[in-house]
Amino acid sequence: MRILSLDLGTRTGYAVSSVGPPHFGTLDLRPRRFEGGGMRYLRFRHQLAELLPGVDLVVYEEVRRHLGTDAAHVYGGLVAVLTEECERREIPYEAVPVGTIKRHATGKGNADKAAMVEAACRRWPGEQITSDDEADALWLLDWAVTQHHAQTV
Repeated sequence: MRILSLDLGTRTGYAVSSVGPPHFGTLDLRPRRFEGGGMRYLRFRHQLAELLPGVDLVVYEEVRRHLGTDAAHVYGGLVAVLTEECERREIPYEAVPVGTIKRHATGKGNADKAAMVEAACRRWPGEQITSDDEADALWLLDWAVTQHHAQTV
């Protein structure tokens, strides 16, 4: 089973399960000069078109509390684009609460960003994990793989 995990936001972390270490990175969805407000969503849809082929399940971080209204609006727009693309392609998707991912990674449901990155660097030594967005996506993928494996055994 091939799984795509996403830590949605202006800098969206992603990880895709594969043979060997997962493929991961960050999608930069910051608005660019002279762009309209909808361009970030069009860029996200275009990048999803590259990531989704061959994917059997999409999991994304379910954020219930945002630091600001703008962040909540961006998150909601990204969830809308993601779920629409999954529905259109008939790919199952699942939202996973932030605390679940943090607990899986560190044993604490309220771990901070630094603890998540540190735990990811220990779990995947030799990988260039450059941001908390990538670390969150990797841990979300790890959680999903663990859950899927547990259901099939």
